[in-house]
Amino acid sequence: MNIFTPSTPRLDMRGFPAHPSRSRLKRDCIVVIGKESTGKSQLIASLTGKSAYSANFRGSTVACDTYQSEAHTFIDTPGILYRSDSVTTKKALRQLQENDTVLLVVKATDVDRDLADLLPLVADKRGTIVITFWDKVLSTAKTQQVIREWTETSNLSIVTVDARHITTEQKNYILASLQEPNSFPTQWIPTRAGWCIKPHPTLLEHPNLGWLLAITLLLIPAIIAVWGANSFATLADPIVQSAISPIIKSLSQLPIWLREILIGQYGLITMSPLLFIWAMPTVILYALFLGAYKASGLIERITIALDPLLRPFGLSGRDLVRVIMGMGCNVPAVISTRACSSCSRGTCISAIAFGSACSYQFGATLGVFSAASLPYLIIPYLLYLTATTLIYTRIISDPTAKSSQNPLVIEGRTFLEFPRWSVIWREAKSTINQFLFNAIPIFLVITVIASVLNCLGAIATLANIINPLMGLFNLPPEASLPIVLASIRKDGLLLFAEPETLAMLTPLQVLTVVELAGVLLPCFVTLLTIMREQSPRFALLLLGRQAIAGVIFSLLLAWGGLLIK
Repeated sequence: MNIFTPSTPRLDMRGFPAHPSRSRLKRDCIVVIGKESTGKSQLIASLTGKSAYSANFRGSTVACDTYQSEAHTFIDTPGILYRSDSVTTKKALRQLQENDTVLLVVKATDVDRDLADLLPLVADKRGTIVITFWDKVLSTAKTQQVIREWTETSNLSIVTVDARHITTEQKNYILASLQEPNSFPTQWIPTRAGWCIKPHPTLLEHPNLGWLLAITLLLIPAIIAVWGANSFATLADPIVQSAISPIIKSLSQLPIWLREILIGQYGLITMSPLLFIWAMPTVILYALFLGAYKASGLIERITIALDPLLRPFGLSGRDLVRVIMGMGCNVPAVISTRACSSCSRGTCISAIAFGSACSYQFGATLGVFSAASLPYLIIPYLLYLTATTLIYTRIISDPTAKSSQNPLVIEGRTFLEFPRWSVIWREAKSTINQFLFNAIPIFLVITVIASVLNCLGAIATLANIINPLMGLFNLPPEASLPIVLASIRKDGLLLFAEPETLAMLTPLQVLTVVELAGVLLPCFVTLLTIMREQSPRFALLLLGRQAIAGVIFSLLLAWGGLLIK
């Protein structure tokens, strides 16, 4: 048992230190402090029996979450980035100032540096030290002696654990030690443990091949999601169409307005197969892949491999994590930028709003490509979206962030582990729930609005007004409504999947409408989140810059593609 306490307390019958007194039964407030990726959230979840709120990748805790146990209130703070001005680090330090009892969490793999960086922050506080990742350290007489010496010289309770598999005895001891915690000594300088365990390198760390492998790994989930969903839809769509055909026929005698809403060109029944057969399988597959990447630690390795390539564009590997996170939903991705450096946060938010095709947009995009029998367009689409996003961030980013003299924060590589299904599902479930309970209801509302407008003849009128504008992009006027609706909600892209619209579009035009509708404006919910996280002025400036960039890049695609052909 790797539990060590000061030599002064009472010993139990086995000769081990007895548990501290449990006489104090009032609910104490414990602030949990540590660097990123130390397993703080998982540790607190184990101590309280609650599910961890945050994801399994760096900087996923961006707010101070609260967990309740029988006797304590645990405040899970964002990971502290040493020498960082990130919003999350400031939040963690603020909580530390406001509370006297601390659960200090450090990693066994780099314990000397963690203690040297964090002990000055908790001086004069009371608390306990938990050393996680102890399973990565070879437990020998020497390592045990180091921990025992620290315990004796500091008079603190020090516990070594694997936060993912904490034992009942370890859990009980930590909770008991927090009932009557000792003070962190102000002048204590621990003797060096002398070990520093680094994760084994992989091809992702290869100086010449790493970046190429990282890009490939980012494309693989999208490619497989397209192929899998398209294969499923090819089999399921004829069955579903046959099933709803009698329903459509039986509803043909309804009043014209109700018929238009249910089985018209944009009707609920007409559009539902596109949503459930073509788009939803893609969202589910992509969410599961991304969940596996996060749960295994692979997403961290990918971002570190791509970090040198991103610096000229005012971004770091940490920022890329947020942009990738936006492929699930832009809103939590924007919020998670609180963990970014101040000089790159604005650029990261702009990159999310412009280039992160959220699950609604990505699913709808793949649904359009599949319905048009052009699934291969996903490759040029992703390549063009990536290239234009990088050009956009290069233009708008702070010169300080692009400077080679500015060491944007990037931590060392993480340990890879085989992803557990429970963690994968927890990661994927959030995206899937967003799609089922947020995207689908709103899309159905969009179809009703489109049906009513079509019934009133407003769509034809709008098409006549916007017809010259669509001509600028080499598009037919029928593309106007989906572009307008997709600018408000990205799942409005699915209106392009209507057979009559697709029949008049060439592959280049399909690519153009998806690009224009996707990047012209951030969706309304994302814009409100940006406004709340930054300021109305920042959000309006972002809106104007993105609209200009979206128009320019779409024009280049529409007419440049014709020249290439």
